[in-house]
Amino acid sequence: MAEPLGRAPSSLLKVLHFVLASGIYFLLSLSPARAQSQPVPPQGSPLPSTPSEQKPQAKAASDEIVSHDSPAAFKVRVNFVLVRVVVRDVKGKAVANLKKEDFQLADNRKLQIISSFAVETPASHVPTVKVEAEKDATEVTPVKTSELPQRFVTLYFDDLHLSTSDLMQSRLAATKLLGAMGTGDRLAIFTTSGQVQLEFTADRDKLQEALERIFPHPLTSSPTMDCPPMSYYEAYQILEANDPTALQVATLDAQRCVGNMPGAAQSLVQMAAQRELTTGDSAVQFAFQNLQALIRRMSALPGQRVIVMMSPGFFVTPSMRESSELIDRATKANIVINTIDARGLYVSSVYDVANRTPPGNLKTAFTMAEEAAQDDVLAELADGTGGVFFHNRNDIDKGLLQAAAEPEVSYVLGFTPQNLKLDGKYHHLKVTFTDKQKWTLQARHGYFAPKGSADPEAAAKEEIQQAVFSQDEMHELPIECQTQFFKNGNGVRLTVVAHIETQGLRFRKAEERNNDKLTVATVVFDENGNLLTGLEKILVLRLKDATLERVNKTGISVKSSFDLQPGTFLVRIVVRDSEGTQMAAMNRGVVIPY
Repeated sequence: MAEPLGRAPSSLLKVLHFVLASGIYFLLSLSPARAQSQPVPPQGSPLPSTPSEQKPQAKAASDEIVSHDSPAAFKVRVNFVLVRVVVRDVKGKAVANLKKEDFQLADNRKLQIISSFAVETPASHVPTVKVEAEKDATEVTPVKTSELPQRFVTLYFDDLHLSTSDLMQSRLAATKLLGAMGTGDRLAIFTTSGQVQLEFTADRDKLQEALERIFPHPLTSSPTMDCPPMSYYEAYQILEANDPTALQVATLDAQRCVGNMPGAAQSLVQMAAQRELTTGDSAVQFAFQNLQALIRRMSALPGQRVIVMMSPGFFVTPSMRESSELIDRATKANIVINTIDARGLYVSSVYDVANRTPPGNLKTAFTMAEEAAQDDVLAELADGTGGVFFHNRNDIDKGLLQAAAEPEVSYVLGFTPQNLKLDGKYHHLKVTFTDKQKWTLQARHGYFAPKGSADPEAAAKEEIQQAVFSQDEMHELPIECQTQFFKNGNGVRLTVVAHIETQGLRFRKAEERNNDKLTVATVVFDENGNLLTGLEKILVLRLKDATLERVNKTGISVKSSFDLQPGTFLVRIVVRDSEGTQMAAMNRGVVIPY
């Protein structure tokens, strides 16, 4: 059984730190026995400067192409921001057939030019093109990209605060969601207590089994069983906020237990408040820490990333207000957090028929204020990450389906910020309609500007890493991909050949040479979106005019080889040149049969 996130298992923390701190660049140190990458001479007129085997830092005889595995010093690329927008009508149905002219986009209140516009639907993914196999190689079976992981959704159950009845309803809603999963969906299940963890999978039986293991895990007994009954919110108001109303309400509750003994009642109130404040702090810390670990885990996944939090809400003290930090982390990782108030369209507990003694006006007002405060954290997490907060509705199964499933249609707006300062500061985004429509609009509320770095290599690494962990295709440079596999004694060797057309490269002419640097990153994900392996190759080009003319006709190919076991994989190739800071990225789904 997996250890709870809150327990901070050392193996998980090491893996997370390893992947997120270095991205794909740790893969440069892989043993050559596991993965190899080398430039392949173009067909037709092979380049005399490209040897068949090159060691790192080795130079060709003519010094026209140098291949090595050290990061190149790139220029800092101008930030390009993508904003995914979902528009819904008054009935909650996604609105289709909108155009770029229907939207306005402001960055820190300054209108921006929407330079790219795309309409996406679940059926808009283009199938992978079949390729020809090389001689003596077995062709890899291509896979439709719609069958590969496109969206990663984590169902995050707040078992520290959910009541038994609310949790049962949430589990039933999640069971209905499993039946609506698409072939490109990967679901994971985690809880705030860390007692239940299931990594991303498409196996519905495993998901259902994990759901059935979720039960309430409160850190304290029910407040109604204590004397006096005490909540976290009430304890904070008594001990930290010095609220006389809270103290009066708690004292009246205590007197019902001990009789007309003011001294004893106040003593009970202080003890109960201190106990509940301590355990309440712990519950909130668990919820935030495990959510933070989940965000770190999901930031290393390709494609769209969504967290759906099922919770009745919970009070967060000002001193523990960590939701802003969580929102920042999620925004940087482009993770949307949708929240669902699992209480549904609830009736205040003050009207519970089980209460033998009707609450007075003071108790009623205090309890209703407490219940309203529980929603704040859910609303803040959703709003801050461009998600949706579902509340005051009993059809939480429909709310969960809308929160977790891919929208029927979404619009992707792209823009290049004007006069962007590389200071790492947060920029507020606002998307509106050009006409005054009564539709609701869901979109991210901001982004962080990149930090200007004195080390251009670090800036380049960050940019390529972000491209690798995306599934968006870029076509600033034309590239093609071929894949084959060879069986060997240890499994299978997958060969990926990236072919790059060079006509669009912006060479810099110096010393009668055409200069540029190409970085080619090739990575392999498994069918559940886990990064398996990858390689990066840097080609330093110093081409004479005659060689450049030949290369422009044939292109340049780079071959990478990976030792794998049979299975389904997503191959992601990212190419960038230093002089034009142009990028290309493409996905290739492959199946290696058993």
